[in-house]
Amino acid sequence: MTDASPELHTDTLGGTGGERLVLLHGFTQNRRCWGPFADDLARDHEVVLVDLPGHGGSAGIAADLPTAADLVVAAGGRATYVGYSLGGRIALHAALRHPELVARLVLVGATAGIDDPSERAARRRHDEALADHLEEVGTEVFVDEWLAQPLFAGLRRDAAAVPERLRNPPAGLAASLRTTGTGTQEPSWDRLGSIQAPVLVMAGVDDGKFSALATRLGREVGANATVALVPRSGHSTPFENPADTASIIRRWLRSHPVTP
Repeated sequence: MTDASPELHTDTLGGTGGERLVLLHGFTQNRRCWGPFADDLARDHEVVLVDLPGHGGSAGIAADLPTAADLVVAAGGRATYVGYSLGGRIALHAALRHPELVARLVLVGATAGIDDPSERAARRRHDEALADHLEEVGTEVFVDEWLAQPLFAGLRRDAAAVPERLRNPPAGLAASLRTTGTGTQEPSWDRLGSIQAPVLVMAGVDDGKFSALATRLGREVGANATVALVPRSGHSTPFENPADTASIIRRWLRSHPVTP
């Protein structure tokens, strides 16, 4: 990266000498969507909330997954990175590209990519069409459609931070789909064993697809990985069950200390 690289928008909660956690949100969210989950972790940690490219205060920034990872570590420094869904894909890239800055890694509802090239290409075409649709109908209609998917069936409307999602401009969200969607992610399953940092992989027990992916992620990372399934939760574990999600992370952090 050069000095001309854009800077992602961030806020910080907590502090008071606690270890730094950098939270990376999912698609259509922004740094203000974390709610009780972030507040819980901020009781004893410095929590850095990042607006990812195309979202919130970083809506004007377009970046692919590797570049987004570079921007994220530039914003967060050396820390434990907690990524949910889209944020998980970016956090995984950060761990692979910048191992000196990712002290610990927490992946929530994440994947290391689609193995089959034809399936990956189909997903890219799907995301491109979705981006076109988003630009046509606007953020409000799109967010309603997005949250109506079965993937989010367990997410209550009041926990989805809809007013914050509506602040994201269509152009930014469309750019995110085109540059950081799952179809753009080059599979990194064969590289996961190179991650030396402690890794916690999480998914909701009611999210069958990502529970299976969590098991595979843990297996491919190896002995330094822990897999945890969150009870009473589907895909959106930090928002469907913030208390248990934060509790699992906090216990894992305590059992996997890192050198300052």
